[in-house]
Amino acid sequence: MADVLPLVEARLRSALGDPDARAAVTFLGTDRIEVLRFPAAGQEGDIVRYATLGMSAQPMADPTAPLADPVKGPRAELVLSVRAGLADTGKVLRPLAVLAASPQVEGVIVAPGASLDVGEALWPGAPFTSVLVAEPGGLVEDLELDAPLDPVRFLPLLPMTPNEAAWKRVHGAQALQERWLTHGTDLRDPSRRSVPLE
Repeated sequence: MADVLPLVEARLRSALGDPDARAAVTFLGTDRIEVLRFPAAGQEGDIVRYATLGMSAQPMADPTAPLADPVKGPRAELVLSVRAGLADTGKVLRPLAVLAASPQVEGVIVAPGASLDVGEALWPGAPFTSVLVAEPGGLVEDLELDAPLDPVRFLPLLPMTPNEAAWKRVHGAQALQERWLTHGTDLRDPSRRSVPLE
């Protein structure tokens, strides 16, 4: 089976440019997860992006299945976009690696609409401990793989405050995204306040 990670990194580079930093994290019993940082450039000159590399090496398995299929199943990597220079977001590398390892560690399938919680601030002083997984396809196009492999999807992460995460659990991802839109919330602001939820 061809190693998908070089193809994934090539897709990330073609969409986001060359990374200026990368960190690798290995958790007990899991494959190595790297997190690449892509510096602010181009039209959105103040946006820095972080992308995982390694989550898509294996398909995500249905936690209820008796045996994990080594070939078929959804594959994904995570992408976080934040405004540069407003917070110490460089420390987000380990929390992102933790999230990317969650399919292997916890047997979960990460998909749009899901909430992922790291249990601590995403970076020092961050008002967020969790993220909402958004729909893929905007920033980095899906990477088609040879059959029977599923394509690799690049899932954007939207940081949520604890209040937003609790509200989302009750009302759903769509309702929270509509509220952000209605209030013109800058989801890339690393120090933004919670959207009004009344």
